[in-house]
Amino acid sequence: MMTQVAYQAPDILTMAYKQPVMQDQLVLLQEKEQQIPGSVQYSIKRYSKNPQWSLDDMGMMVYHYKKEDPTRNFLELRFCVAGNVYCKKKDIECDSCKLNATPGCSERIDTVDVLSFRFLPVHLSQFARPRRTDSTVSDDLLEFRHLSSFSKTLSICGRTRMVLETLLNHSHTGSHENIYINAQSQMLLLYSLECMVGEKEVEGFQCKFLANEADREKIVQAREILLQHIGEPLTIKELSRKVAINECYLKKGFKEMFGTTIFDFYQGQRMEHARYLLYEKGLSVTEVSVMLGYSSISHFSTAFKKHTGLKPCELLLH
Repeated sequence: MMTQVAYQAPDILTMAYKQPVMQDQLVLLQEKEQQIPGSVQYSIKRYSKNPQWSLDDMGMMVYHYKKEDPTRNFLELRFCVAGNVYCKKKDIECDSCKLNATPGCSERIDTVDVLSFRFLPVHLSQFARPRRTDSTVSDDLLEFRHLSSFSKTLSICGRTRMVLETLLNHSHTGSHENIYINAQSQMLLLYSLECMVGEKEVEGFQCKFLANEADREKIVQAREILLQHIGEPLTIKELSRKVAINECYLKKGFKEMFGTTIFDFYQGQRMEHARYLLYEKGLSVTEVSVMLGYSSISHFSTAFKKHTGLKPCELLLH
């Protein structure tokens, strides 16, 4: 019986450069790899960009299917982007950075950034609809019903580029970083699946006020605040005051920019953080319930099961 050869996807850096890249050509400036429990496994590698290099920004979806061993199935997003900068004194934040006086700064280096986000079936299944006759391409991929491995290049739209830049430049650490990476990687998954099924990027916004960059920034800021207050539930009114925007505009703008309601986004991130605290940190159900601001354990347990399909105590047994 012949052993099935594992699918090998093309190297995205080689594709972006349009020729093989030798290891001795690469100067690694920064590298980060991490597995967020029950969620995404990601890596970020930042290389010094050779001034003579000409690269195309590129995205790729890799779908790995193993019929004989479903535990080895995964969906991976890869991105290669150039044109960003890496500062040697990022952690110190020198005066030039504070004044945004970046041109000519000897501490800043042009980069080529390679990012990878790998999703496993156990995590993706929460997003798929139950099997039905009108299943979409996205449903088949999220449920691993497509029966052969493949890779597909993806265009990097403005929304995807914005997410990638925030991932390269954020300052979150510890559990806040896990929350942030998880949220941003889900946005990348959404935009990539939209690209995969052929949906074209909308040049304009249906909400006319989003044509204003300052208003778009307020919506982005609102999302950041939600991520920073996972254990301190905020009302729409409180959130709108924090970012100085009308409640109605905030709700409509958030839904259009991020494809989900404020409540659904916030609730999903809280439950992902709860999963992390229970499974990785070993906290009790009572401790996590209190940390996330729930008035009773039963309310927390109900919300957790609705999101993950398991009661908190059942997760601890897995």
